[in-house]
Amino acid sequence: MSQTPDLLVKDLHVAVEGKEILKGLNLEIRKGEIHALMGPNGSGKSTFANTLMGHPRYEVTSGDILFHGESVLEMEPDERSRAGLFMAFQYPVAIPGVTLANFLRATMNARLAPPETDGSGKVPTKKGIPPKEFRALLRDKMQLLRMDESFAGRYLNDGFSGGEKKRAEILQMAILKPQIAIMDETDSGLDIDALRIVADGVNALAGPDLGVLVITHYQRILNYIKPQFVHVMMDGRVQLSGGADLALQLESKGYDWVRETKEVGAR
Repeated sequence: MSQTPDLLVKDLHVAVEGKEILKGLNLEIRKGEIHALMGPNGSGKSTFANTLMGHPRYEVTSGDILFHGESVLEMEPDERSRAGLFMAFQYPVAIPGVTLANFLRATMNARLAPPETDGSGKVPTKKGIPPKEFRALLRDKMQLLRMDESFAGRYLNDGFSGGEKKRAEILQMAILKPQIAIMDETDSGLDIDALRIVADGVNALAGPDLGVLVITHYQRILNYIKPQFVHVMMDGRVQLSGGADLALQLESKGYDWVRETKEVGAR
């Protein structure tokens, strides 16, 4: 395994509307690893996820995010996506009138043939994926994730259940093949059957070419997605890191145990 982290977060400080939320967060993730980032509500988990993907509302005041040794702070979200970062949203947006298949093909074409020109005004010569090739790819990934092919013809997230929305996110991840995937509270609002289906999808995609960061409030998704590393986030930084057993300790002892142990918030 490479000693150099694919994703390196160094002393990250982030503010939202002038209020500091992240207060010196450090994290390392390599391809082939599954990390869980846990913490109570308000600890800064979703702020961290949105900052990784370049949401303009979140202002990095100090620190850095390095992906393959290069800072991403000046990159737009689409540039970060093309570099190999991906985020599965906690609350995916519905787009009536756009089928899931058309959305996925447009997303893939944007990855293959970005809209920028060389300044001459000419259309980029690199074409997107041919329709026949895309249909074969989509069919293959849907079979891998055990999804009915009719799902691809439905409007994106329009009338989808919570579980269906999250499965659509996993399918997008399968199509785009990122190097590091951030899953922002993917278990939010899922019943146990939907949770198992989503976890099975993540496990099917996991491997040496993909690093996964599962951001969650509860331990239950970690019964199905087994992390090698668990990090506890409180007061805007990682307070404690360990193996999979750390999540079980949190389940039995709660976050107050970490707060008391680490004197979180003490100055």
